[in-house]
Amino acid sequence: MATSSTNVRWTVADLEVLPEDGRRYEIIDGELFVTRAPHWKHQNVSVKIGMALENWSVQSGLGEAAVNPGLVFSESDSVIPDVVWASHERLDTMLDKAGHLIAAPELVVEILSPGEKNERRDKEAKLKIYSTYGVLEYWIADRKQPKLEVYRREGGLLKLAVSLYAADELTSPVLPEFRVAVGRLF
Repeated sequence: MATSSTNVRWTVADLEVLPEDGRRYEIIDGELFVTRAPHWKHQNVSVKIGMALENWSVQSGLGEAAVNPGLVFSESDSVIPDVVWASHERLDTMLDKAGHLIAAPELVVEILSPGEKNERRDKEAKLKIYSTYGVLEYWIADRKQPKLEVYRREGGLLKLAVSLYAADELTSPVLPEFRVAVGRLF
């Protein structure tokens, strides 16, 4: 008689045997999450945020932005955020031989995908993982409202600092002199 276990813990090594079929595989606390490619507008917001960060990075010379990088925190925590920004100092020490980030960048951005389960993953599970591993700032973009929630590290945890809407301007203590109208990101 076959038995079923709900305590299966996935690891980064398990990802090596999964098919490369356009799906995104993430592991959070040993639990496997499989999603398909995001909606066009989701990806468009990712590109706009990534471009704003990269343009600022080129002007400031302080770091680099990337869209959809692999972020491997541990054997049981591996995610693919929509956008990240890392300073040159951190970037020099946080890439493995495969080119994946293996430590926390200063900034991580997730664009909400539709559905309660997806929103909970970004607002709870990913908030917790980014907080645990040392991300300094976490932005959650809601393209449907449009709204940007900014979480900043306070007392060792990421806490909601501000909610911004289209008419607001986004600035960040992590990104000196970075300024962008939130509406331009959507």
